[in-house]
Amino acid sequence: MPYALQRRLAAIAIATAAGATTLVGCGSPDSGEPQAESGPASLTYWAWAPGLDKVADIWNAGPGKEAQIKVTVKKQAAGDDLTTKIITAAKAGKAPDLVQAEYQTLPTLVSNDVLADISGEVNGIEKEFAAGIWQQTTLGSDAVYAVPQDSGPMMFFYRQDLFKKYGLTVPTTWDDFAETARALKKKAPDKALTTFSANDSGLFAGLAQQAGASWWTTEGQKWKVGIDDAATKKVADFWGGLVAEGAISNQPMYTPSWNKALNTGGQIAWVSAVWAPGTLTTAAPDTKGKWAMAPLPQWSEGSAATGSWGGSTTAVTNDSKHKKAAAKFASWLNTDPEALAALVKEGGIYPAATKAQTGGALAKAPAYFANQPDFYTEAAEIAKTTAPAAWGPNVNVAYTTFRDAFGKAAKNKSSFGAALTTMQDATVADLEKQGFEVAK
Repeated sequence: MPYALQRRLAAIAIATAAGATTLVGCGSPDSGEPQAESGPASLTYWAWAPGLDKVADIWNAGPGKEAQIKVTVKKQAAGDDLTTKIITAAKAGKAPDLVQAEYQTLPTLVSNDVLADISGEVNGIEKEFAAGIWQQTTLGSDAVYAVPQDSGPMMFFYRQDLFKKYGLTVPTTWDDFAETARALKKKAPDKALTTFSANDSGLFAGLAQQAGASWWTTEGQKWKVGIDDAATKKVADFWGGLVAEGAISNQPMYTPSWNKALNTGGQIAWVSAVWAPGTLTTAAPDTKGKWAMAPLPQWSEGSAATGSWGGSTTAVTNDSKHKKAAAKFASWLNTDPEALAALVKEGGIYPAATKAQTGGALAKAPAYFANQPDFYTEAAEIAKTTAPAAWGPNVNVAYTTFRDAFGKAAKNKSSFGAALTTMQDATVADLEKQGFEVAK
């Protein structure tokens, strides 16, 4: 294993000295770092966000032309498909220069020696992002493995007209939220405040994050899994209790019946993220202009914290022969005003850079929320309160287990605590199977 990889692994304490067989591959087959080339740089960027090729064109015609750095975007599938593809390419020494990577996949990519530490090239730009967002690119060390691109701060969306009709107030605490759900059921038994759905793991992860959960941490050279920590147990018990008593619905999101509930007022609120207007536009077209957005309810009155549901970064790979050039582009892409405006316009993303979250391309509220002209001003304030998140090298296993265990629990109205234990045990077992040392 290359010394550079050993140093990276030690820095974030993610593997034993011997390494692991699947999640801790040694990447490139040669024994050293790719040799940097002098002269003009031609970079390849694997990404899935729409319109990134048009943003790269701005770079290529402007700062890139001046710096003699050309970027070509190659469209890829998102999620686990891209993670698998990039790891496979890196093991063959053929990874692209840059890759769009979700926050929760960064530890997996680092442990496979895919990503380069670009801390020296991007030093100083951390002030452009909320602390809880930037933290997710550092993996608990001085190394920086990516530049934040977009984010998904979580919020509370509700039908203003129906809240008024049933005499409900917007909940500011989770206790208020539970009482609001019960009050609605008494006044309109055929309606539900919201639903608990297990078909998108990011929702539960974000709720746990808001509560202060740390699902993966390290102790020396060992991983410690805390998916069943006190914060997450609190979240699981809260939602499981509401489902069991029938105060909220238990139907999955994104289904025809869920869309109908939103569109007809069968479900009058949704715990979601800043990208919700796009989903509501499709799912509930007849209710345009009837929704409003507010901060997530808090666990303690007067607190201010939110979780993340979604978001991605721009990372530089170890196979790149032009790491400094690649890092320069990644920094420009996610901090330059012209680039950020193009990302919003062409890609429809919510930028991670705080200065781009209001004004410019986001000066006007989404058309669906035209009744709330300060939508993005309020969203930007919420985004500043994003809590830190703790990811590990097998998020995919945790997420898959969540969908199965919590999906069954929600359907059967059985214990969410038992489902959480299943999720914890499966995640630990997988880490050990892959060869990681796990603290008990």
